[in-house]
Amino acid sequence: MDAETLQQLINGLVIGSVYALIALGYTMVYGILGLINFAHGDVLMVGAMTALQTMLFLMGVAPGMSPVAMLTLALLVAIPVSMLIGYTMERLAYRRLRNAPRLAPLITAIGMSFLLQTLAMIIWGRNYHTFPQLISTTPLQPVEGVFVTPVQIVIIVVSALLMIGLTLLVNRSRIGRAMRATAENHRTASLMGVDTNAVIAFTFIIGAGLAAVAGVMYASNYGIAHYGMGFMPGLKAFTAAVLGGIGNLGGAMLGGIVLGLVESFGAGYIERLTFGFLNSSYQDIFAFIILGLVLIFRPTGLLGERVSDRA
Repeated sequence: MDAETLQQLINGLVIGSVYALIALGYTMVYGILGLINFAHGDVLMVGAMTALQTMLFLMGVAPGMSPVAMLTLALLVAIPVSMLIGYTMERLAYRRLRNAPRLAPLITAIGMSFLLQTLAMIIWGRNYHTFPQLISTTPLQPVEGVFVTPVQIVIIVVSALLMIGLTLLVNRSRIGRAMRATAENHRTASLMGVDTNAVIAFTFIIGAGLAAVAGVMYASNYGIAHYGMGFMPGLKAFTAAVLGGIGNLGGAMLGGIVLGLVESFGAGYIERLTFGFLNSSYQDIFAFIILGLVLIFRPTGLLGERVSDRA
């Protein structure tokens, strides 16, 4: 494997790990409710902007604080805020629409997305904000011609740990069994003593927490944050969830990584393949090409299995 290919592989794993974390929120909610929560990407944005605001505050009151401590505190603020938003959306916007026609919660989710973006624009303004680089961005060169930053290493490691932790939570814990039972059949699970309202709320909360972490990692990798930053990653994560098999945790992880790799390699070679007609700024087209192909040829996704089927 040459250096260029290895470099694109690393870049793909980094962004794919972020897509996978976001896709987990989509797939858990869909697996239990059959709902596509299009506001999920904006929860990512709120997490990143809350972390940014927290770090700016800490820089003002405790400028000598270590970067690791500052980033940890920022996450400890951003995650609960995002979880609260996730719970509030479920409680006020979606719970009353569980028995409504499918179009009603879908339109409501789009409305919640616009609402969160508008509130963020009012609070933080329209401008792009520089996200503090608390983790070193100085490139390391493990192999000649291949560069990786400490931020990218942290993103891959943290994403892997969170995905493993979520898998263990769903498959080995009591709340995980309740989630799988609720995904299998709401009414039967309720008759068996499962508090389905609490389980659904917990699913939104966990998904929102993962989105907050993904938002901080996404902003750290690119060094910017703004009120509309959640739209494109959210849309790509939805594509990743569909690619892997929406409703399936393993599928969301696989879909995120595959999408990240396709996007990275596509951006790296698109100019060469199109003889200069397109360049790397067109990398977003790959997500939508994949979405179209999956919906046409394999609508169930790569794994094609709902979370409930494993209950």
